[in-house]
Amino acid sequence: MQKSLKIALTAVFAALHSTLYFLSFGLWRNWAIYLEPIEGIVLGPWAGFSAALIGSVVGRMIKPDVFWMFGIIAEPLGVLMIAFLAKREWLPVLLTYTVMLTAYFSHPFGMRLPLWTILDILLAFALIYPAAKLSRMGVQDNARRLQFSLVLVSFIGTVTDALSRVFLFVPVGLYGFFGLSYDEVFWVFTTGATASYIEDFIVVVVVFIVGVPLLLALQKIQGFKYPIT
Repeated sequence: MQKSLKIALTAVFAALHSTLYFLSFGLWRNWAIYLEPIEGIVLGPWAGFSAALIGSVVGRMIKPDVFWMFGIIAEPLGVLMIAFLAKREWLPVLLTYTVMLTAYFSHPFGMRLPLWTILDILLAFALIYPAAKLSRMGVQDNARRLQFSLVLVSFIGTVTDALSRVFLFVPVGLYGFFGLSYDEVFWVFTTGATASYIEDFIVVVVVFIVGVPLLLALQKIQGFKYPIT
């Protein structure tokens, strides 16, 4: 694929990512998260990561957020993990999860916080290898098989976004930056977990309904193959 087309697609997705950042509907993350699965699958690791990073940074420059450091790391990393899985590369994803989860459970807070608040993260960790092996992105013209692969990959990518925020909040110590005690961190986790689980479900539903027709349509474009990087 021509370099100019790759740059153009990266710019388009960056603009979409930035635009969706301004939208929210009651849950704690913005609507850019619903773009992340398609962003990673179509653009691939490096173009996808770049688009999400540019989009998240630009969006927060236009609309500043006190929690800006979470989004500009979590969103690009989520896209990157989706892109790796779409290319059947499971090891980078497994290593990322292993490092972050080890750091979390090694922290005094991580050993005390309720396990049920991160059950989606633990499930995603267990699904990394199967999701990569079952992935047929870009070569799968069977709608049902593509749906199954897309749901697995999208779920893991969405949860990666959440895991990155947990990693930054607890092991990296941003809870201290915000002056929060353990009791306040406990409240954040127990009240935020439900919203996070709901959001996981919404993302999966959205990509199930919208993502499969879109990806199948892209496969029919002569000379266009994804992931592009």
